[in-house]
Amino acid sequence: MVQQVEQNLQLMTKRAVKAENNVAKLKETIVQLQSKLEYCRTENEALRAGDSENLRAAKQNAQLASENLHKVVNNAQSSIRQLISGAETLQVVSEQLKSISRITEVQSEDI
Repeated sequence: MVQQVEQNLQLMTKRAVKAENNVAKLKETIVQLQSKLEYCRTENEALRAGDSENLRAAKQNAQLASENLHKVVNNAQSSIRQLISGAETLQVVSEQLKSISRITEVQSEDI
């Protein structure tokens, strides 16, 4: 019976040692995972900060593009008005030249 108790004690000791080894390995794994978690959190924060920087830059670029397009539209409208005015002036000159041509035809017929 004493021998059986000793065997049980040895078996329990082996189990306890094995369990302690497993606990030690699990503790190491926990430390590694906590380190990885902290790294991922830091990386996530950096990415979010970068996203907000990119968003801010995109907004600034969009605002600048909008301002430039507004200037281009204003210049184009001004140019179109000038072209229309010039076309109207050319039309008046054309009509005047036709009138002069008719007058000279009438005068040459009278001569």
